Amino acid sequence: MSDFKALAESVMKADIKTAVAETQSALDAGSRVQDIVDNGLIAAMDEVGDRFSKGLIFVPQMLRSAKAMKECMKLLEPLFQEGDVTSKGKVLIATVKGDLHDIGKNLVAMMMEGAGFTIIDLGVDVSPDKFVQKAQEVEPDIVAMSALLSTTMPAMPHTIEALEKAGIRNKVKVMIGGAPVTQKYAQEIKADSYASDAGSAVSKAKELLGIG
Repeated sequence: MSDFKALAESVMKADIKTAVAETQSALDAGSRVQDIVDNGLIAAMDEVGDRFSKGLIFVPQMLRSAKAMKECMKLLEPLFQEGDVTSKGKVLIATVKGDLHDIGKNLVAMMMEGAGFTIIDLGVDVSPDKFVQKAQEVEPDIVAMSALLSTTMPAMPHTIEALEKAGIRNKVKVMIGGAPVTQKYAQEIKADSYASDAGSAVSKAKELLGIG
């Protein structure tokens, strides 16, 4: 039985062909889908996120590794219906109202997906009402908001207020991030967490949900 080391290494190196072959090999050897996801793909993306946070790799390398992981997931996804794979948590993510920037938000979504979270991405320019409506529909564990402009940051507390008015603020954890956003601002608007980059967003999300 594979220990998934070769799979993890091929994902970290963004070697799609080898990563997909190793995934198929693990399936052929009878490995559980959950084990392949956790010990191969997620372990690799955790390491990628850690290296990114430390400045050892940069956005292009992270994107390539995420693409390798996604190609492997295409092999595994048809097997998910068997109930073999469990999500670490559900994350509703979007860029706030008035802000059309999505690169940072997309990176966070990719890294969180790579770490085993289920992602619901609402896109950009998302109003507080849209956040609330979708949160009521999908019941996420985390609501993640991004802003790249200081002028759009006020949409963050407005969204938190909307979640409170809807009676669901106490049912979700709120995480915020983006270039002008700070830890101090997160505390001021009573967000639960602040992430400075895509790598740290994963570890913060795990902290929020008590995942080791």
